[in-house]
Amino acid sequence: MGIEPTGLRESKKQETRQLISDCATRLFIENGFEATTIADIAAASRVAKKTVTNYYARKEDLAFDHQEEFIGGLASAVSRRAQGESALEALLREFLAGVERRDPVIGFSGEEFARMIADSPTLLARLRDMHDQREAALAALLAAETGAAPDDITPRAAAAQLGSAHRILFQQILELTLDGRSDERIAETVTGAAHRVFALLAGGPLADYAAK
Repeated sequence: MGIEPTGLRESKKQETRQLISDCATRLFIENGFEATTIADIAAASRVAKKTVTNYYARKEDLAFDHQEEFIGGLASAVSRRAQGESALEALLREFLAGVERRDPVIGFSGEEFARMIADSPTLLARLRDMHDQREAALAALLAAETGAAPDDITPRAAAAQLGSAHRILFQQILELTLDGRSDERIAETVTGAAHRVFALLAGGPLADYAAK
């Protein structure tokens, strides 16, 4: 019996992972996150419960399948900043690019998905935790990029303000989505909001903080 090539095995694993995620999302939207069980997801995906938990350690992970990109997104944007560009400028630029892409990572999720999150205390709590983790990742990156001493609170303070800007904008996108606004209308509204929010931060030391 031949050995299955590594690339094919990985491809099949990815297909199974995506199938489970798609089935879970459909059930969460139809029945609510809290009411849907791992057993329900396994049955819909035609896999064993153990298979579901092997791919997704927690039920919340099935709803937020972009969470790694979300948590690392701000730090990644700052790490890629251009020469002479500050952390604030890089984050605003990257956010506006995300608006152009209608990126689900910054909140463009569609009304059904947004409703699923808003109706679930568990998912709202997980979303808050992800925002906190994203801020911590940004603080760690800023500390490394600026050579801050271990006891220097500046990177944490900067990350808290920059992270809050993104948290507020994410919430606005979610609220506008729940109000039934189109992606085009949301993009127009949140673009103006982003410029106003970041302008509030640009009037102080954050304007050129961590400039490359």
